[in-house]
Amino acid sequence: MSALSPAPASQRGGGSDRRVRLPLQSRLLPGAAQALALFAAIRLAGIAAIAVTNHVAGHPLLKGLAHSWDSRWYLHIAEYGYGTRVHVLASGAVQRDWAFFPLYPGLIRAVSTVLPISPGAAALLIAWTASAVAAYGIYAIGHQLYGKAVATALVGVWAAMPHSVVLDIAYTEPLLTALAAWSLYALMKGRWLWAGGLAALAGLARPTGFAVAVAVGAVAVHEVIRSRGRVPLGLWIGTAIAPLGWTGFMLWVGEHTGDLLGGYFTVQRAWDSRFDFGAGSLHFLKSLLLHGGRVVYPLALVIVTAAVLLFCLLCIERAPLALIAYAGVLVLITVGGSGPYGSKPRFLLPAFPLLIPLARAFVRTWRVRPKHAFLLGAALAALSVAYGTYLMTASHAPL
Repeated sequence: MSALSPAPASQRGGGSDRRVRLPLQSRLLPGAAQALALFAAIRLAGIAAIAVTNHVAGHPLLKGLAHSWDSRWYLHIAEYGYGTRVHVLASGAVQRDWAFFPLYPGLIRAVSTVLPISPGAAALLIAWTASAVAAYGIYAIGHQLYGKAVATALVGVWAAMPHSVVLDIAYTEPLLTALAAWSLYALMKGRWLWAGGLAALAGLARPTGFAVAVAVGAVAVHEVIRSRGRVPLGLWIGTAIAPLGWTGFMLWVGEHTGDLLGGYFTVQRAWDSRFDFGAGSLHFLKSLLLHGGRVVYPLALVIVTAAVLLFCLLCIERAPLALIAYAGVLVLITVGGSGPYGSKPRFLLPAFPLLIPLARAFVRTWRVRPKHAFLLGAALAALSVAYGTYLMTASHAPL
């Protein structure tokens, strides 16, 4: 399979690749409506479970969805701008709002200005819309590679991950996943300008957004070598603009801190966010084995371990280079980076290509034993809803 891995014409509905519109499609891909309905059903069930639990506890129905942990920082930036909020830890470390990337708060400010809604409501509207766009992008990639059955399963599994509750709250993972999915789809179709432009926006969404630019660069290098330099101009332009979002914000933070190249990393270190080659992960594992931990931390370890194994399977299955490069960077950052271990499963939520082996296995099971596959899918969705409700209403561990 090549780096771009285009599907055969029969899988695309025939015709030239140039007639495919990107993104979004002018009409839904075959089977996409069912996949999006499945996604909506699972995530609406999660929101409903949180609302019911809050009602029983005497809290506002949607308590926490728009004002949890990092959401408060995004909302503050949207209302007051950067450089207006700091948090001094007992250790003396100064956490600044410059650690949070600008695309999401910028969109919150724009939407709450245009529409008569609060910044919190705007934040949820953006996150929920981005989740749906991401689900469709994931479906498009799955459909391009394996057809609608695997694509539907891929969307369903992504919606039913233990930490998929993050798709329901005012966080940036939905926005990053939407931009990443459509950038990678454009890349697989050879639409370099779309791929590069969306990668640049992904770099403005989250620190890990540069993984999309890495994928664009990796495929570009492969194409240049394979074609011996005879590549379209769009490849050079798309590859050049792909990292501009992430590097632009990094340099902007550096300029405001007085350290152009190192200021951004100094700001991130105050949040215990740095690449330590897995030292923090090893320390966490030692502590967990010696002292145990609440359900959040053992499950986080299981999810991170599973992500590494799934990445190996993705490589064995010879997935397109774009997906391998993107998922590989996210796994590397998650395993080799420091920071609260309980948050690591959230960092992996945008790494949807890791779920391709699971989706393909689910479809194979469905064809042989549909009842077993249905029960497995229902159990996975129910556990996702239950665990997400626990995280949002009972757990004190930050996401």
